[in-house]
Amino acid sequence: MAQPPGYHDLTSVDAAVAAFTGAGAGQPGGAVMPVDRRLRLAPCYSPLVASWYGSGQDNVMVRCPDPGGWRLFVATSGNDRQQSAAPPAVARGESVTIAVAGDGFAVSQPGEAMEAGPVGGWIRVRTSAKAVPIRARIERPGLVIVPVE
Repeated sequence: MAQPPGYHDLTSVDAAVAAFTGAGAGQPGGAVMPVDRRLRLAPCYSPLVASWYGSGQDNVMVRCPDPGGWRLFVATSGNDRQQSAAPPAVARGESVTIAVAGDGFAVSQPGEAMEAGPVGGWIRVRTSAKAVPIRARIERPGLVIVPVE
């Protein structure tokens, strides 16, 4: 599905992540899934810049370096060997507190872990059975954080 006129082409974001990680969406080491096509990003006229976000190499930050540009965080299958070596702090199906914190605010609500992971690892969580899963970082057993900048 093509982006409407006036918005950035999201296939270029997927291509930037694939070029950076060396693997396509859905492949080991690549993006977990393509960028959500519902996103409406301002056009970027400069080449996109990709870099690892976090120490686990399981998220890629794609940014538009234009003045007033945007940043987008894309979950990858990451370094599975590093995550599997650490003991899980959260189990799949476990009830967790999902906290969203930014500059001067924090909100939280109960949710469910859809994957197991160690402290510092990124997993999918959801707030209800019908909710769309989101990625969150495990802060400690029972608590996951969705950072907002």
